[in-house]
Amino acid sequence: MSEPRRAPRLVVNAPAVIESIGQASMQLHPNLARVFRRVDADKSSVGTKFPAMIRDLSTNGAFVSGAPLPLMSRVAIKFELKGVGTVDAIGWVLWQRMDDCEVPGPEGNTPLPKGFGVLFEAIPMETRAAIAALVSRIGAQ
Repeated sequence: MSEPRRAPRLVVNAPAVIESIGQASMQLHPNLARVFRRVDADKSSVGTKFPAMIRDLSTNGAFVSGAPLPLMSRVAIKFELKGVGTVDAIGWVLWQRMDDCEVPGPEGNTPLPKGFGVLFEAIPMETRAAIAALVSRIGAQ
């Protein structure tokens, strides 16, 4: 199976706190409001805060193992990453795995836990650079 992801991933097992935060409303001039469209964050889970595990990480996003949040939820993520420190990021839930499953492969079945994929919207540049350095250093081993 080829790797379809654009950014190399780092396998991690980092406890995290996830909070569904929604997004601020915008007041637009009536002329702009008539022609302006945007994707709105899911509001059904706003205020939900729970512990989870970051299972893989890239400069662009992460897989969060735990109860899936609704698609297009906007989330705040906080976790510790060895060699980097505290990671604070904001992102969007772009996909869900609703339950644990197994995928057959050449070396046996691969278990995949339930959870969701987050695309980072905001993460400090120095944190993104530190993640990139970790990914390249571990990938080169």
